[in-house]
Amino acid sequence: MQKEFYSNGKLLLSGEYAVLDGALALAIPTSYGQSLKATPTSSAQLKWVSYDESDQEWFHAEFDIEDLKINSTSDPKIAETLAVLLQQAKLDNPLFLSDHDGFLVETHLSFPRSWGLGTSSTLINNLAQWARVDAYELLRKAFGGSGYDIACAQHNSPLTYQLKKGVPQVKEVQFDPYFKDSLFFAHLNQKQSSKDAIEAYRNRSFDKEALVKRISTLTQKMIASPNLSEFEILMEEHETVLSEALGIPPVKRSLFLDYPGMIKSLGAWGGDFVMVTGDDNTMAYFHDKGFPTILPYSKMIL
Repeated sequence: MQKEFYSNGKLLLSGEYAVLDGALALAIPTSYGQSLKATPTSSAQLKWVSYDESDQEWFHAEFDIEDLKINSTSDPKIAETLAVLLQQAKLDNPLFLSDHDGFLVETHLSFPRSWGLGTSSTLINNLAQWARVDAYELLRKAFGGSGYDIACAQHNSPLTYQLKKGVPQVKEVQFDPYFKDSLFFAHLNQKQSSKDAIEAYRNRSFDKEALVKRISTLTQKMIASPNLSEFEILMEEHETVLSEALGIPPVKRSLFLDYPGMIKSLGAWGGDFVMVTGDDNTMAYFHDKGFPTILPYSKMIL
């Protein structure tokens, strides 16, 4: 019997990096995501085909159904990563893939891969649903990371995410600011490696306990922020705190110094989306700077 699964994409509005050490973070599931469809076959193969937002194939591979050895692929590096995930899912549930001779798996993204909205996390959550294993554990064993993106994949409203003794604490929250029409997401035309960014953060030496406390407080204030002016102050403070911890200048200082509104990095600094305040007119600033991909908050959030 054919099975189909879907997972939401993710954006981390507060708590990037510090969430790894237990800071309270604010995240939003996005209106963009990824689906996975598994169809039984008699091929003794696991055939995998991935399609982008334009329904164009961007990856394919064939694995032996028994040992998940790669038989053929369009991209060996991606195939190896996928094989690790499949093998881990089978370790977590030995019955996975045992109910049919073979499978055709098709995945469909509804956003460009370069956007960084969770190509990997939506895949992991879909795969975990299909294999009937814990998605957080699958992520932890295969890649590491905080797991907030898995929470977004599984929830349909804004949420806070926090690791307490390594255990994810997820709470859906009311975050629907009346000034949301002044919030936009601009894409920096770069794809950052979360894995590399996490490693660089881990190698930094500073008072992580103090950072966790400050970021957690900022997250709580951002959720309760009564107006845009206060929200912008909190965005700037968040940028300053993390800039000091990471030893990296805030994105506004390095790229958009003369922009009149506020700009905050999201996720791995230096790539993917930034959150900016302004209106439809001020967004022309980013177009003129060569950053034409801008989404209003209402279009991005689920």
